[in-house]
Amino acid sequence: MRPRSLVRGVVPVVLAALLGAVPVGAARAAGGAAHAGRGPQPLERLFDNRGVSDDGHPERADLDGSGGSLSARDLTAAGWAPGRVLTVQGARLTWPRSRPGQPDNVRAAGQTVRVGGRGDALAFLVTGTGGAPTSGAGTVAYGDGSRSTYRLAAPDWRTGPAATKAVTLPHVNTPTGQLTAPARLYVVTVPLRPGRAVTSVRLPRAAGLHVFALSVRVSGQGWSGSWATATSVLATVGPWTDRTLRLVVHTSVGGPRVRLRFDNTFAATPVRIGSATVAVQQAGAGARGAPVALAFRGAAGVEIPAGAQAFSDPLAFRVPADTNLLVSFHLPGTVPTAPVHRMTLQRSYLSGPGDHTADGTATAYPTVLTSWPLLTGVDVSGGPGSVVALGDSITDGDKSTTDANRRWPNVLASRLLGQRAVPRYGVLDQGISGNQVVAERYSGDGVSTDASGVSALHRFDREVLAQTSVRTAIVFEGINDVRWQAPADQVVAGLRELARRGHARGLRMLAATLLPCAGEALCTAAVDAQRVAVNTWLRGNDVFDGVLDFDAVVRDPADPARILPAYDSGDHLHPGDAGLAALADSVDLRLL
Repeated sequence: MRPRSLVRGVVPVVLAALLGAVPVGAARAAGGAAHAGRGPQPLERLFDNRGVSDDGHPERADLDGSGGSLSARDLTAAGWAPGRVLTVQGARLTWPRSRPGQPDNVRAAGQTVRVGGRGDALAFLVTGTGGAPTSGAGTVAYGDGSRSTYRLAAPDWRTGPAATKAVTLPHVNTPTGQLTAPARLYVVTVPLRPGRAVTSVRLPRAAGLHVFALSVRVSGQGWSGSWATATSVLATVGPWTDRTLRLVVHTSVGGPRVRLRFDNTFAATPVRIGSATVAVQQAGAGARGAPVALAFRGAAGVEIPAGAQAFSDPLAFRVPADTNLLVSFHLPGTVPTAPVHRMTLQRSYLSGPGDHTADGTATAYPTVLTSWPLLTGVDVSGGPGSVVALGDSITDGDKSTTDANRRWPNVLASRLLGQRAVPRYGVLDQGISGNQVVAERYSGDGVSTDASGVSALHRFDREVLAQTSVRTAIVFEGINDVRWQAPADQVVAGLRELARRGHARGLRMLAATLLPCAGEALCTAAVDAQRVAVNTWLRGNDVFDGVLDFDAVVRDPADPARILPAYDSGDHLHPGDAGLAALADSVDLRLL
């Protein structure tokens, strides 16, 4: 119940609104202002800005101070309906329940928000409206009386990068008409002190920073990542109508329970999964035993909004270590585009019409798939957590044997399983063929045929920090940057930034030296000089917690600019199976 003094402060404003002296939206905003400074309040009680408008009445909202606003119709089309719970980067955030034209966000000005829970990060659903990124410092209060500070930065809603957005909407509403121009919302996370219960959060004082939702991201405590992949692009598929996908993925660690993660990254529209199952692979699309049905918050299926993700409910299903699983899911509607991981080096399968998730045989799956659409993670209960390998095509397994799971992270996972000197971490392969540390090959918006992904800097939060129980990250990128003429100092600056961001979240950060590639078309002597400069810095740096000297492992002693012939796949850029195994075998497990 509201404090009596607070009610007295709001009533005159509301009465004035009813009498026509003050707009209702202003009354609501004044109510929010009245709560500020009176102790922690739920975020919705502090709403003081109207950011979403009905297309027929755009004048009733003003997100940016110039009459611009988000389209309610566009938000609904993206699956972001009022009151919808969205999971992004592992955090559950509720889109405001406000009607179009009513207060739906807080302009960050030092308000104290009531927030509860324990986790690894605070997640903010935000955007900026100053024409440039906006940021400020805030404070977190914990139940034991301690405090920590954080810095929150929000890109501009119209000029910010698509690569890190949660969702891009196609229009901007203005009082004089609707503009066909992108409008973006972002989810930004900041670290929390481990194990401590959050009680409140003081927002920054930052002009133009709008907060729509806020929550504590519950850590993956009790879970370890066993398999994961990175979304490389939003691609044209099928179109698939009433089809079942049966994806083959290879586990690292095992456990007695499982949960799956599906991501609608980069998408503009929701996607519906009608049902899903998991099974151990027997051969091809055939299962060993009957596939077991998954649930999503108790339902057989789930709709995933644009830019969001869905976790299945924990399922009592024993996942073997170092084994292929069959993850099957039915798409009842028409799916013309989907977020995919393009290079899999693994055959998966597509059914004819119908829901074939429960079929144990391969009969219903006549078509081979060579990408992983939508599915991005397999977690198992228990275990010590996971190691993430952030890389390019060498980590992605390019030129390794199809269906053989001979990527170097697979070999590293097998080594961990076969020893007792260090914990048996899960190993998550977040390699994307063609990826770069600094430059974008894919913008992050729209359908593209370039599956090299957004930069490592832009995908780090989603594909490293948000992974389940991540403990250590291995960064093995940069060769594509120098091959495409990026100077060594630019690559080094990017690597420094990745190390800084990982350390800020308590991760152990390792880096690997860049492999030689002389003989490949782009690997000129000038490129090799830049590669050597990056490696020289890596070997002498005090930024990372350890360096894996992969260059020294595979280079030809007689010609250090080239891969040793025994390790060369034949293209002079990618190691073959033997070379990838040599990389994994060289890792000092104690560094993990």
